[in-house]
Amino acid sequence: MKAKVIFFAVFLGVILFNSCSSRTSGNKHVFHYNETTGIGTLDPAFAKNQAIIWAVHQLYNTLVETDDALQIVPSLAYRWDVSADRKVYTFHLRPGVFFHDNDAFPKGKGRSLTAADVAYSFSRLIDPSTASSGAWIFNDRVEDKDSFKALDDSTFQLSLKSPFAPILGLLSMQYCSVVPKEVVDKYGADFRSHPCGTGPFKFKAWEEGQAMILTKNENYFEHDSTGARLPYLDGVKITLLDSKATEFLLFQQGELDFINDLDASFKDEVLTKKGDLRKDWQGRIVLSKHSYLNTEYLGILMDKDNPLVTNSPLRMKAVRQAINYGFDRRKMVMYLYNSKGMPAESGFIPAGLPSFDSSVVKGYSYNPVKARELLKSAGFPDGEGLPVIKLLTIPIYSDIAGFIARQLEEVGIKIQIEVIPKSLLLEQTAKSEALFFRGSWIADFPEGENYLSVFYGGNPAPPNYTRYNNPKFDALYDQAMVTENDSVRYKLYQQMDQMVMDDAPVVPLFYDEVVRLIHPYVHGFPTNGLNQLELRRTRIEK
Repeated sequence: MKAKVIFFAVFLGVILFNSCSSRTSGNKHVFHYNETTGIGTLDPAFAKNQAIIWAVHQLYNTLVETDDALQIVPSLAYRWDVSADRKVYTFHLRPGVFFHDNDAFPKGKGRSLTAADVAYSFSRLIDPSTASSGAWIFNDRVEDKDSFKALDDSTFQLSLKSPFAPILGLLSMQYCSVVPKEVVDKYGADFRSHPCGTGPFKFKAWEEGQAMILTKNENYFEHDSTGARLPYLDGVKITLLDSKATEFLLFQQGELDFINDLDASFKDEVLTKKGDLRKDWQGRIVLSKHSYLNTEYLGILMDKDNPLVTNSPLRMKAVRQAINYGFDRRKMVMYLYNSKGMPAESGFIPAGLPSFDSSVVKGYSYNPVKARELLKSAGFPDGEGLPVIKLLTIPIYSDIAGFIARQLEEVGIKIQIEVIPKSLLLEQTAKSEALFFRGSWIADFPEGENYLSVFYGGNPAPPNYTRYNNPKFDALYDQAMVTENDSVRYKLYQQMDQMVMDDAPVVPLFYDEVVRLIHPYVHGFPTNGLNQLELRRTRIEK
């Protein structure tokens, strides 16, 4: 461990000295954070997890993006038009946007971005030879690469097979970042470690498994309200230590400017059971909490033709509803998570989305009396005759499973917990081999459709792991996808969400929360429901 730390010091010292980005070098300001999961690539076509998304977001831009309130706002496109049939989107690109300098360009100088770059980037995303994990974005939504057209240098046109109201949300994902063909062609598979975008920061160095350095893009196109060019920071240093304990120690020592998602082993040291900072931390750090678009849940297989279902009491709605009523979500969140998150007593759509409304969508709260009544109506008074039900989970969620099992036993439902590797659980749920399983659904983009697609009968697993199939639900879903008016579409979402709650193919547990610990000298560091890492307006003021 000591040798590893010494290596960090030497590597980062050399890089930062050469790039003039050290905090102690003049008036330069560098933002420091750690990524315990590592960063597998800097190619946006493979931006499949938060670690990659955070890094890619600093290097690239998309046509549109989400703001702090999860509204779609302009980015590379300053405006767009939609055809009367809502199938053709025409984007007008802002002038003065340049790619970072790169040896692939003449004389190494970054050239202007054009609409042809957008068409290329989207075509590359769906090209089977790219094998992008984001190709699904355009699945069944476009005919082929001819659906992406550069009408001229500053006008890009996207043609859909049929109207899809949430399309702008999809285009805001990092998968849809715009890349230059020359650089991709030059580096091929090594483009993953030779990124070139139009973003606020440029790639400087990456010692894989150790650290990464990004430096300020002096030619970035955005300005603040006073006309000052963004970003304010001179650089970003990302260490890649896989130890949460080391990360927390470095944060305490001021070597990291923030940490995301406090590890369970430190939560009691920092937070009270009500989720507030403990007294000895107050004034030393800032606690930032925000709704996170992630619903934690238990899923129940609903395929009536599957022997797992036909031979299980979970085929009965009353039993599924009894499970939903049979445990205390509020106590679970308080004692297991120090109130990190919100008990899921509404629908599957989480708090933080505009379509969330707990006064409209009614889910389940703790009601053991109701749970027992439902069991009796199903023919299992006090659980008599009810077979043991097996719950599949992964190691880090075994505490939740244990809490739920203990409380359900009190109402007559016996749960057998089986802890298996995550890869095996994903395989079994995808193959409909898991009857009762732990799951979570993190939004890809800020739209209720992202959650309701989990229950659309025409969808495979993923995303429809429960194999829920309700023709009335599907009809409302199809209607919502062609409904342009947001408020009308949200009402349709709420109707669908209520249907799911009534049928109970899932047991919502809690709506997650972004929890960040930040040093007080960090300013202009917002978050939103997608837990984006937004550094364009961040300042370090010591």
